[in-house]
Amino acid sequence: MRMRLFAPIAAAAIIVAACSGTTATAPTASPSPTASPSPTPSPTPTNVFKAELKSANENPPIADAEASCTGTATVTFTGTSTKFDVAISGCPATTAINIGHIHEGATGVNGPVKIDSTLKAGDITLTGGGVTFTRTNANSDPAVIAAVMANPAGYYVNFHSTVHGGGVIRGQLTKG
Repeated sequence: MRMRLFAPIAAAAIIVAACSGTTATAPTASPSPTASPSPTPSPTPTNVFKAELKSANENPPIADAEASCTGTATVTFTGTSTKFDVAISGCPATTAINIGHIHEGATGVNGPVKIDSTLKAGDITLTGGGVTFTRTNANSDPAVIAAVMANPAGYYVNFHSTVHGGGVIRGQLTKG
C-alpha cells in the first residue's frame, strides 16, 4: 500500500522538478505604430486661389458677341470642400451660364474636369449681363486639392454658356 501512495507522489515530484528550470516568458507585444492621417488643407490664406476669367483665354478664343464676357473666381479649399466665389459681367443679355469647373491644363491647353463647381443649367440668371454667386463642392478629392495647391498654374477655372459648351470664360489659377 505504501508503494501505491508513494508512486503518485514521486511522479508529481519528477514533473515539478522537470518544469521548474528557467521558464521562458512569452514576449510581450509592443504597441504597433499607427499611421498618421494625411494632412488636409485647413482654412488659411494659403488655400485661397484666384482666376481672372476672360473669353480670350478660351481655346479657341471666343470671337462672337459673348467675347465681351469677363469675370473673377476666388477658389477656397477647406478639407474636402471647394468653394467658388464668382462674379461674371459684360455678357450679352441672352447669355446663359450653365456649368463651371476646375480643369487640369496649362495656359492654352484644354484638359479634363477635376473639380465641379456644382453649378447646373438654370441655377443662375444674368441680370444686365452679369451675376455674382457662390457654390461649394463638399466632396472634392483631397488628392486633387493637394495637386492644385502644389501647382495652381497647371489648373484653370472655366465657365460654360449655352452658346459655348466648351467654355465661354476661363482663367488660370494663381495664389490668392
